Amino acid sequence: MSRQQVDQKRKRHHKLDKRMRKLKRSSGLFIAPSFLGVLAFFFLPFLVVIFYSLVDNPISMNFVFLDNFVSVIKNAAFRTAVHNTVVFSAIAVPLAVVLSLLLAVVLEAKLPFRSQFRTFFLSPMMVPVASIVLIWQVLFHYNGAVNDLLGVFGVEKIDWLKSGYSIIVIVILFLWKNLGYNMILFMAALASIPRDLLEVARLENATSLQTFFYIKIRYLSSTFLFVTIMSLISSFKIFREIYLLTTDYPYDSIYMLQHFMNNKFKSLDYQTLSAAAILMSLVMVVIIGLLFAVENHFGKDVEG
Repeated sequence: MSRQQVDQKRKRHHKLDKRMRKLKRSSGLFIAPSFLGVLAFFFLPFLVVIFYSLVDNPISMNFVFLDNFVSVIKNAAFRTAVHNTVVFSAIAVPLAVVLSLLLAVVLEAKLPFRSQFRTFFLSPMMVPVASIVLIWQVLFHYNGAVNDLLGVFGVEKIDWLKSGYSIIVIVILFLWKNLGYNMILFMAALASIPRDLLEVARLENATSLQTFFYIKIRYLSSTFLFVTIMSLISSFKIFREIYLLTTDYPYDSIYMLQHFMNNKFKSLDYQTLSAAAILMSLVMVVIIGLLFAVENHFGKDVEG
């Protein structure tokens, strides 16, 4: 290779490096506003929460290390809230995932009245929460429509929101609000499954159940993960609906973690609130990490 060719090659490399540096700078400028927003509104406030959880109060700021965490764990209201939140999530999240998948499969079959069926489950996404709560109050009030209907069959009135049945009412509300969104995600995932695989399964005389469990379920693994995480997050946010239905102190079985935190915020007990928030965040990180591990195990063989 001649000296002239070497010089030309160096010039090309120099231009390429210069172009790459320019591209990195411009990319950094585009990312900077989002990065600053995350830093200002998420990262720094979380550091403040960690600081508050380690002091006796935000005014004197005496360092107490893990005393606030111990106090929170020993708090009877916190334990009740954790128990109720776990029970609710354990019931509502699997139901939301399984039922939305079944609905997506049913709608994929092109049944009659499919549009009306879809509209019924998508309508909660367009209706304000206050309106949904009002509907539930009309239905499940002590003198509401459900008790009137049960009275026709000789069943005594039930105080739905002030009894052990309250958890059932909230689970039904949660499902009605979230099934439509989850259903759309599963329908999109089912439509993206390679048609040639389904055709091969049909030619090999695979049954519908075999096709569903051995092909479709495997290709839905990432959608399962996303829907489960979103449903889990939504289950932790059910406080809004419960609060509108029952105010600050609902029946014991629907007293959730958000009730505990909301009441601590009202009483300005920031150190306890911060400790509880960090504990909840750690649990959420562990759960989501396990979900990612499961999805990676079962879905890695179908990813490109």
